Amino acid sequence: MPLPQSLVDQARAHQDGTTVPAEPRNAATVVLMRGGSGEPEVYLLRRQKVMAFAGGMAVFPGGGVDPRDFDSSVAWAGPAPADWAERLGVEEELARAIVCAAVRETFEESGVLLAGDSATTVVADTTGADWEADREALESRDLSMTDFLTRRGLVLRTDLLGAWSGWLTPTFEPRRYRTWFFVAALPEGQVTRDVSTESTEVLWLPASEALRQAESGELMMLPPTYLTCLEVLQHADPGEVLAAARERDVSMFTPEVVADGDEFVLSRPPHLDPLLQERFG
Repeated sequence: MPLPQSLVDQARAHQDGTTVPAEPRNAATVVLMRGGSGEPEVYLLRRQKVMAFAGGMAVFPGGGVDPRDFDSSVAWAGPAPADWAERLGVEEELARAIVCAAVRETFEESGVLLAGDSATTVVADTTGADWEADREALESRDLSMTDFLTRRGLVLRTDLLGAWSGWLTPTFEPRRYRTWFFVAALPEGQVTRDVSTESTEVLWLPASEALRQAESGELMMLPPTYLTCLEVLQHADPGEVLAAARERDVSMFTPEVVADGDEFVLSRPPHLDPLLQERFG
């Protein structure tokens, strides 16, 4: 997709030293999936147009890592923080915080909670008024994830997450995020709800339909969202996506402005070129 001239000018200003890159903030996002007709369906939120970052864009649930996500006493089940550190390419303390943020933000923005009262169970229903009160307290930072789980006798089911990719906002952007992408299946019995204060609409779409709407202009997507939908589409169901995640190594990719004939586009990870070639010829 050709870049608007304003972004090209921003990139040039950075390259010639006119602007200094902003310090990126660590973040996590979760591709929440459910089974469809031969392909996964993905959960998307359309962000409010007034939002400073990605206003009006369709995005996966997610957000910045909060200082309280670093609490080492958080109840935990699944791969140890040290294992996640190896997968995510960060120190153990940060890995714990990133995974905690992924689960917390998913609950805050969709009402879906990847936690259970043991390492083998998952909460079946989070639609009650008491759950909503806790979700709002988490969102307002009046309640920490550790206290929330402890009060309810729950543990993070980190084994329900799969590490997928890493994207670092281009250096010329005024707001930058170092974002780890995860994948997860909608737990049986749980339902998504339109609860996010940052979105105007929530959607469950087959991955192919999400791509079609992005290509037609019905939905606006940042490149990482579009490309993740394209990768998810290569699998028949959420189980296949999670199985593929176990084989992936996560490395952070920073898009750059590159020439494409007479236009300029953002670069993408080389391993995605065959998929794009197959889709567009």
